[in-house]
Amino acid sequence: MNPLSGVLNEAWRMYKAHALHLIVIAFVIYLAAAILIAVLSLAGVIGVLLGLVVEFLAGFLLQAALVKAVQDVRDGHVDLSAGATVSAAMPYLWPVAGAGVLAGIAIAIGFALIIVPGLFLITIWAVFVPVIVIERSAALASFGRSRALVRGHGWHVFGTLVLVFLIEIVFEFVLQLILSALPIAVRDGLSSVVAGTLIAPFVALVVTMIYYRLVGSADQAPAAGNPAGGYGTA
Repeated sequence: MNPLSGVLNEAWRMYKAHALHLIVIAFVIYLAAAILIAVLSLAGVIGVLLGLVVEFLAGFLLQAALVKAVQDVRDGHVDLSAGATVSAAMPYLWPVAGAGVLAGIAIAIGFALIIVPGLFLITIWAVFVPVIVIERSAALASFGRSRALVRGHGWHVFGTLVLVFLIEIVFEFVLQLILSALPIAVRDGLSSVVAGTLIAPFVALVVTMIYYRLVGSADQAPAAGNPAGGYGTA
């Protein structure tokens, strides 16, 4: 039996039900990072470099915050405000960033080795961020836990990720068409922010729901001790 059957539909239903809350979280992080990057850019080359670091960390904070938000709304109710959700995700920033960097390097090397190893790593490490945020796992341990959860369901996980990737491509293509009248610099920047704000919550929903489905399939409760892994029972 495919434990991921209907996961995209479930993620879409949750997205529609809590779109405003999830989008606000993404927008708050994007806006705060953009303001800080703009201020740092006034300091010259060093400021620009620091801005790149801020942008880099903001991406990982966004992932952690959105997983925390999904964990929160699984019972159908929003228990944490956008600010509280971001604050709750802050302790996981460095583990997520550390694991993200290591995964990125390994996957890049995998793609350089005739692509297939990279796809394999993307699949077996698909849920390392939810593992870190929900189970409070260490960065390195999250890879092994993710692989253990995905084991036996690799093709289903891979197929779901491919569908999400195709959805992202279609959305960004349509967005580019809508913004085509704008100057290219403005269009690219605006497209990136809009796409990130609208798509990132949906991707986080899918990945987190994959995690919960795999945990349920393996009949394993998250290490944090709450079978629902959230603020209420789904």
